[in-house]
Amino acid sequence: MRTPDRSFQADDEDRDSLTDVPGGVRLQKVLAEAGVGSRRHCEELIGAGRVEVDGETARVDPDHQVIRVDGKRIPAKPGLVYLAFNKPARVLTAMSDPRGRKTVADFLGDRSERLFHIGRLDYDTEGLMLLTNDGELAHRLAHPSFEVAKTYLAEVTGPVPKDLGRLLATGVELDDGVASADRFRIVDRSGNRALVEITLHEGRKHIVRRMLAAAGHPVTRLVRTDVGPIRLGNLEPGTSRELTTREIGELYAAVGL
Repeated sequence: MRTPDRSFQADDEDRDSLTDVPGGVRLQKVLAEAGVGSRRHCEELIGAGRVEVDGETARVDPDHQVIRVDGKRIPAKPGLVYLAFNKPARVLTAMSDPRGRKTVADFLGDRSERLFHIGRLDYDTEGLMLLTNDGELAHRLAHPSFEVAKTYLAEVTGPVPKDLGRLLATGVELDDGVASADRFRIVDRSGNRALVEITLHEGRKHIVRRMLAAAGHPVTRLVRTDVGPIRLGNLEPGTSRELTTREIGELYAAVGL
């Protein structure tokens, strides 16, 4: 969670016409606590007209108003948490398990927030998960109508024909309907194994594994590398990091917030 800047205390002498917020919170303080920059930098952004608060720049109630910097929404409400987590294989996408299996919660330390996981990963699937207590964002990211793309690296049995991408883009018939890929490419081939990258916005259970199996290339290892604009990068398995203010703004934009 972002650490609030406790060194600043607003008083009557420190207020000015640009940021005075009677009964609320000073705008540059909200921006600074959201990770936009120092208070001085935030004051410069406000002065340059780059900050919108429901169409105005003078008042802010972070519990109810939407704040944007250069057109992108920022997380202004206190207490919100946004994490990227690299889930290892054989970890359950849950916060507890009556059978005693390892869960996502076992890797998050002693957190008091109630976090939602966005986009379930299979028990044996690795890679990027997003966790947050921002219920509105979590709901939209998980809802299929917003079509947030997810990208996976899959190790499959080969050899892989050149026209596999065309087949997956056209769609393969599954027991619960046709499924198709948004993008596909072959990353590497080696004997009877191949590494492929597939992007889709489907959210059905085991969808990537089922699609590739239906196409004749069962998955032996699966890693999710991207969720919308957020990339796994070099995040180590079993570790998490806070999303940057820019990344959170990009997620908001991806779901129309």
